[in-house]
Amino acid sequence: MTLQDIIEAILHDRVRITDHADEEARADRLSFDEVFHSVLHGEIIEHYPTDRPYPSGLIYGKNFAGEAIHSVWAYNPITAWAVLITVYRPDPARWIDGRIRRKR
Repeated sequence: MTLQDIIEAILHDRVRITDHADEEARADRLSFDEVFHSVLHGEIIEHYPTDRPYPSGLIYGKNFAGEAIHSVWAYNPITAWAVLITVYRPDPARWIDGRIRRKR
């Protein structure tokens, strides 16, 4: 899975949003337009190659107001569909600049 794979899926309306991602977006008052914007201008900061049924990754980006957003995406290379697994605003107590996990 590459960032470009996810971007292409978003641009071509090949996105599935899990119920969990929908609930988390509402809880953090995030619209999917701003989530998609954060991906289009974002970067993959963690890879999860052993996730099933597809490898996934954590994408860091910013919304229209410049606020950090994390979203976890999986990608099906056979169908070229992306799956938004979860989305949230990173907790500054756990993240440095939204990009680096703080050591516990």
